[in-house]
Amino acid sequence: MRSKFDGQLFELNSEMIRMGTMIESSIARAVSALGRKDEKLARQIMEGDMEIDQCQKKIEGICFNLLIQQQPVAGDLRTVTAAMKMVTDMERIGDHAADISEMTIFMGKSSHAADFSHIDQMASETVMMLNWSIEAYVERDRKKAQDVIRHDDIVDALFDKTKQDIIRLILENPKDGEEAVDLLLVAKYFERIGDHATNIAEWVIYQLDGEFPAG
Repeated sequence: MRSKFDGQLFELNSEMIRMGTMIESSIARAVSALGRKDEKLARQIMEGDMEIDQCQKKIEGICFNLLIQQQPVAGDLRTVTAAMKMVTDMERIGDHAADISEMTIFMGKSSHAADFSHIDQMASETVMMLNWSIEAYVERDRKKAQDVIRHDDIVDALFDKTKQDIIRLILENPKDGEEAVDLLLVAKYFERIGDHATNIAEWVIYQLDGEFPAG
């Protein structure tokens, strides 16, 4: 019985790693498409979101089987519970990659007057947070998970700066108001990706320690 359980746990871990790799690639490509205004790549990312959704369903199926058929206890139960929660955040990150790609297509023909620097920084920071959170899960690395959580403050600060940039753009160039709102939506998606990466890191710590990090 234990060997069957271990086999299912191994499959769960493998699928979590596969989904993590998929969303890392999706976000990195979304950032590239945004920077280059690459509509073809953006459409590919949107189409690929279905594969991420299918991976989520497979992982949830494995978790339900483990809970119902194997009735895990203690640390094993935490592993399954954390995976079920983490996969929801991972799927939402995939959705946001598709959202950013959709905005890339929508903004493709426009020439934004706004300063992209803070959005570029947000993109870099959130991609790094996501990479760390997946590595923390794979490596069972508590410190790396804690680093992700602390890093979220940097992304939030960059989002605030982006909002100030956009307010200034609207005040100086009211005719660019619609474009400014588009940029704000993109920034918000990156901010949410940071939040989801933080959630994943918190579930890693729960899996390791049995409790959520303070604060």
